Amino acid sequence: MKKRNSRHEFIRSIVRAKEIKTQRAIVDELKEAGFEVTQATISRDITDLGLKKVEDGHYVLAEDLHLHRMVKDLVEDVESVDNLVVIKASPGTAPGVAAALDGAELPDIVGSVAGDDTVLVIVSSKENTEKFLNLLSALRV
Repeated sequence: MKKRNSRHEFIRSIVRAKEIKTQRAIVDELKEAGFEVTQATISRDITDLGLKKVEDGHYVLAEDLHLHRMVKDLVEDVESVDNLVVIKASPGTAPGVAAALDGAELPDIVGSVAGDDTVLVIVSSKENTEKFLNLLSALRV
């Protein structure tokens, strides 16, 4: 079970970091990281993780699709100070944006607090804030 969980976490991270288009690419990434896997195992992992293919053919996590829609449609501005990120959203939509962020289980996010049109996100470190801001920027496109 521990191997499975760590493999799933690694798959989550590579799908978020790269445009992975095939099961073979996932197998190759895992083998390079020291995991011994078969194509059949990856096929089950894809189902377990709820990976979906988007229009251009790369895999995304189902929770990231929801997050993408919420950020793209509702986020108006993003500012940061150290490890704190303030997200301005359309009036009344901040709780939904915060829920989508929480649902995505992003590893660098400690937590979030939502008001009516503002979300405060606490990132684990100042260094990880830049990664989070880059993700938000990519999602807003």
